[in-house]
Amino acid sequence: MNPLLDKLHPYPFEKLRLLFEQVTPAPEYKAISLGMGEPKHPTPKFIEQALADNLAGLAVYPTTIGSPEMRAAIAGWLERRYNLPKLNPATQVLPVNGSREALFALAQAVIDKDAKSLVVSPNPFYQIYEGAAYLAGAEPYFINSDPSRNFGCDYDSIPAEVWQRVALLFVCSPGNPTGAVLSLTDWENLFALSERYNFIIAADECYSEIYQGEPPLGAMEAAHQLGLATIDQPYARLVVFSSLSKRSNVPGMRSGFVAGDADVLKKFLLYRTYHGGAMSLSVQAASIAAWNDETHVEQNREQYRAKFNAITPLLKEVLDVELPDAGFYLWADVSRTGLSDTEFAQRLYAEYNVTVLPGSYLAREAHGVNPGRNRIRMALVAETAEGLEAAQRIVQFCKSLNK
Repeated sequence: MNPLLDKLHPYPFEKLRLLFEQVTPAPEYKAISLGMGEPKHPTPKFIEQALADNLAGLAVYPTTIGSPEMRAAIAGWLERRYNLPKLNPATQVLPVNGSREALFALAQAVIDKDAKSLVVSPNPFYQIYEGAAYLAGAEPYFINSDPSRNFGCDYDSIPAEVWQRVALLFVCSPGNPTGAVLSLTDWENLFALSERYNFIIAADECYSEIYQGEPPLGAMEAAHQLGLATIDQPYARLVVFSSLSKRSNVPGMRSGFVAGDADVLKKFLLYRTYHGGAMSLSVQAASIAAWNDETHVEQNREQYRAKFNAITPLLKEVLDVELPDAGFYLWADVSRTGLSDTEFAQRLYAEYNVTVLPGSYLAREAHGVNPGRNRIRMALVAETAEGLEAAQRIVQFCKSLNK
């Protein structure tokens, strides 16, 4: 067996299962889960219909590069959403079966296993970043999110000798679990570091369409505003990932894309051709319909806004929590309850049958601290009534601790 598999940590939900293994939740309460970031809003009917209308595609082997119509739909959405100059659908975009598998696969394609490379990841983080680094033969280097920087990362704190070994930088903006969004200044700094030290930036933007105020700045949008989209190598060393899962409530469709540096995508396409990463033509047809419509996205976003505006003030009574810039998570500090994040999650489940995810499960000890410790992640993915019921139970639980 591949010895690198032994480096992989259990997934957060496996840790949560073990935490709850000996717990019987209070039977008087119906189970409510805020633990997993799986969208629960209904899938739009027109997407379901597009899939049903194109089932004949199941009889055809799809190409890895995707249909011209699929690539054009992705390119068109990027241009509209981020006000980008015209993209080349044949070289600058590639459909993928959800952003998760593509984020993992990119590391396998771009990292030299013999170079003792580092992969920089935010901390806390989406665990695929860590696993991708290990199985590509690299080592993760974690940079902690800082509450004083609105949960941004201080990339200037990374020493030059570390940057010299970096092959890949994972960026998640809007962030999971913090909801933090990188600014134009942040991107300018990262692009300069990428040019100086010649590493690739993998920008995970799957939460980009769920936000409270202004649309989050995208990586390609930042590159365009900084004049990096019109040079000889547009979007050099930049690869962006996005998905329909959260935007369009189709997590089971496994449809996303990669876009950016044409030279990187050319090699990545070669890798994926052997890897078997082609998307069904039926899914492509439904995806085209989704990328070409914004009405359902606006309606979805309004549902999240209303939900966050109703639930966050309730939770602020008992926890240190703020409305995030974007995404559908609340990243709450439970320190004032006197419980650790794992104790909080376990007792809340036992006493009120509400599931939340301990923040320490989403982070690693780095630079002397686990930045997820004493925090919990709550995914506000269910309908508003269920979310409010969960929030009311959490308030009741926290108040019971002070009696």
